[in-house]
Amino acid sequence: MLEIRNLHVKIADEDTSILKGVDLVVPKGEVHAIMGPNGSGKSTLAYVLAGREDYEVTEGDILWNGDSVLEMPPDERAARGVFLAFQYPMEIPGVAGITFLRTALNSLRKKRGQPELTTPEFMKLLRERAGKLEIDVEMLKRPVNVGFSGGEKKRSEILQMALLEPTMCVLDETDSGLDIDALRIVADGVNALRAPDRAMLVITHYQRLLNYIVPDKVHVLANGRIQRTGGKELALELERSGYAEFASKAA
Repeated sequence: MLEIRNLHVKIADEDTSILKGVDLVVPKGEVHAIMGPNGSGKSTLAYVLAGREDYEVTEGDILWNGDSVLEMPPDERAARGVFLAFQYPMEIPGVAGITFLRTALNSLRKKRGQPELTTPEFMKLLRERAGKLEIDVEMLKRPVNVGFSGGEKKRSEILQMALLEPTMCVLDETDSGLDIDALRIVADGVNALRAPDRAMLVITHYQRLLNYIVPDKVHVLANGRIQRTGGKELALELERSGYAEFASKAA
């Protein structure tokens, strides 16, 4: 279970607080959505969960399966099962996608005390998982994300998630830049990973993603705090009314 307690966060070397007391619980087996206006702290929350160094936690705690992750470096969090899918996946020129994925998976398995996969074992697994996301393995011979469309980059992120099999998945605006067909493929890949031992936190501006990835709960983040929590119908309400109500609260 993910438990965030009174989390306060600012950018390192700056005084302005971004998160101002976030409290959130995401049980295993559930998908929770975070919605909110621009500048509300949604992506900051995602980065802090993953351990990005240029943010400073000034108060509060983040617990995953009962253990605080605040002092853990990103690789230790990953070994514990935390995965972040970026809003804007990075390009890595000169590193083939297959090499990147195999290195990431075997590094994670080694850290977890599991045997590394041989090349034939890895390629069999890769073809199986890539096929479900309609990814041509030939595409993965190219440098990571270089020359990829927005949909290809997002499918590549979900492929990483499918291979690494995290237990805490944080999806930061996965729908950004996707057309309807790409959105459906990505959402199908995410839904295939829903499992009793896996929690998911889906961060989005828009309700349309939640037509495909139906959340158990929806939380509104505004002015650095969770302002409201409800069921999936809350996302439909926000689509109709927008975030004006929460902007007035922030003011």
